[in-house]
Amino acid sequence: MYKIVKKEVLNNAVELMEIHAPFVARKCEPGQFIIIRVDEDGERVPLTIADYDREKETVTIIYQVVGYSTELLSKKQEGDYVADFVGPLGVPAVLEKKENKVIGVAGGVGAAPLYPQLRKLAQLGTKVDVIIGGKSAEFVLLAEKFAEFCDNVYIATDDGSLGTKGFVTTVLQDLLDKGEVYDECIAIGPLIMMKNVVKVTQPIGLHTMVSLNPIMIDGTGMCGGCRVTVGGETKFACVDGPDFDGFKVDFDECMKRQGFFKEEEHECKIGRGAN
Repeated sequence: MYKIVKKEVLNNAVELMEIHAPFVARKCEPGQFIIIRVDEDGERVPLTIADYDREKETVTIIYQVVGYSTELLSKKQEGDYVADFVGPLGVPAVLEKKENKVIGVAGGVGAAPLYPQLRKLAQLGTKVDVIIGGKSAEFVLLAEKFAEFCDNVYIATDDGSLGTKGFVTTVLQDLLDKGEVYDECIAIGPLIMMKNVVKVTQPIGLHTMVSLNPIMIDGTGMCGGCRVTVGGETKFACVDGPDFDGFKVDFDECMKRQGFFKEEEHECKIGRGAN
């Protein structure tokens, strides 16, 4: 059992939890993820690591309340426990000091896994900027925390309630048009967002890493549910990723596979008893 030592509601759809998980906190690195089960009868839910504290032995996760399992997790409070917290899983992001700058692009809850990556780069001595997108101001996540180490924090909202009205790609294209020079782009968010970021960066050869979140069951490469095509080869996001070269990802295939079980999702009966 793993104790919830902190819970914070970030907006009406997104929450943060800090979990006491000594073994995970000791080994995890930016770019990796965990699999959580709320109770012994629950499903396995993969979530990227938003932060970790080796001294406190805690790992922070940020999740969107979108279905039965995350609704069940949302009912937990500080002092409660979750049944399983497995990790760290996946390959750590390759983060090295750059000569110029790195630009991070986050869409929605993609700000969570992007945060530790940009922070690590800043710690290595790389200058970093970030673009954070959300439907409206309340859905712009972690802006204040990014500001602690980013040279510039740019914000884009669909409704214009904060920052630029439009998409993160609007801001990115504007920065590049103004002559900003970056050595790398790290984009994390919805598949369509990452695909569109690549459409901006690929024509100018700006190396772009993306983080994929396909359907995943075991997190060890056994089920094959998270297979993606990268550079014409089949990869498994759980053991080969989740970070990949965005220029090589078949985004159309990824998006098609993401919708395979849409019709079945509403029929989930986990913990409710079978008829």
